[in-house]
Amino acid sequence: MIKDKIVNLTKLKDKVCSLKRSDKKIGFTNGCFDILHPGHIIYLEKAKNMCDALIVAVNSDGSIKKIKGKNRPIMKEEARLLIVAALESVDYVIKFSQKTPLSLIKSIKPDFLIKGGDWKEEDIVGSDYIKSIGGKVKIIPYIKGYSTTSLIKSILRRGRY
Repeated sequence: MIKDKIVNLTKLKDKVCSLKRSDKKIGFTNGCFDILHPGHIIYLEKAKNMCDALIVAVNSDGSIKKIKGKNRPIMKEEARLLIVAALESVDYVIKFSQKTPLSLIKSIKPDFLIKGGDWKEEDIVGSDYIKSIGGKVKIIPYIKGYSTTSLIKSILRRGRY
């Protein structure tokens, strides 16, 4: 069931421990995923190819407002969590309410911290920590032509239907 992939921290830590006991490699990424588009799909598939289990942390509505402004998110967190969990490439989804996922990264200690090519390694939250525990930071090349912000601008330019 899709909803079973949406977990809280306690359940996620149990899953990660079990996977690590089986020598599985854990990948972690995060984002708003406000309007899911092909760039997200390709990115998450490539992320999954780097690990055995992919965890996606999704920003809460409140954290998105702090980062993106009062007009965001477009979709409520429950919808975003469900949509991301429905993707075959995603093993577990967890919501986080802080401005960054650093405490979550420190709690689950993934083997790989994965971000898109629009990030520089030194700017990725948790990159220093992951490297300090023997993990790796992986950057997936940016997929041009897709961004939630540009989709919103395009919709607004077109006006009413």
